[in-house]
Amino acid sequence: MPAYVIVDVDVLDAAEFARYAELVPPTIAQYGGRYLARGGRTVLLDGEPEPKRVVILEFPTLERAREWEASPEYAPARAIRRRAARVRMVAVEGVSPSP
Repeated sequence: MPAYVIVDVDVLDAAEFARYAELVPPTIAQYGGRYLARGGRTVLLDGEPEPKRVVILEFPTLERAREWEASPEYAPARAIRRRAARVRMVAVEGVSPSP
């Protein structure tokens, strides 16, 4: 069952975050993930606070998403991300396809 990683990003250092953005895609692909949305235009439909930048990733399973986030391949990028941005990241399991 697919899983989705939803990230709300508040970039604090654009130059450092650009380095992060260069390093991350191969690590996502290595764990079977792909981008569904990557910082495109957003519209707040309800609630607060307004997100700054939203990223949505799809992985084959919740376990693969967790493995990616904790992986040694992602670790250098994660360290940069933690310096360059404030992030809320959540993984959610998808639903089974309808018959």
